[in-house]
Amino acid sequence: MPRILRLMALAIHCDQMIRDGEVADQTELARLLHVSQPRMTQIMNLLHLASEIQEALLFLPRTVVGKDPIHEKLLRPIAAEMEWERQRGMWERIVRSF
Repeated sequence: MPRILRLMALAIHCDQMIRDGEVADQTELARLLHVSQPRMTQIMNLLHLASEIQEALLFLPRTVVGKDPIHEKLLRPIAAEMEWERQRGMWERIVRSF
């Protein structure tokens, strides 16, 4: 299972924990998960991706050989783009390169 798939699922789960009031905020999540606050922000920023990109990440095929071609750092510029149409174009360029 690609690591980015697990991180996307984690971001969705953590967001739901905040919405349900199970945790107060990302700072509490970072403490619970034993990660730094900046790392927690990087993970939660995956939620800024267009819904179809999130879905594509959740259904990525298993990496059989070598490293996962799609990783969180590669997605940071896309998640930073607030216009979903631009995100889609950026995503398509990444997908076509593999």
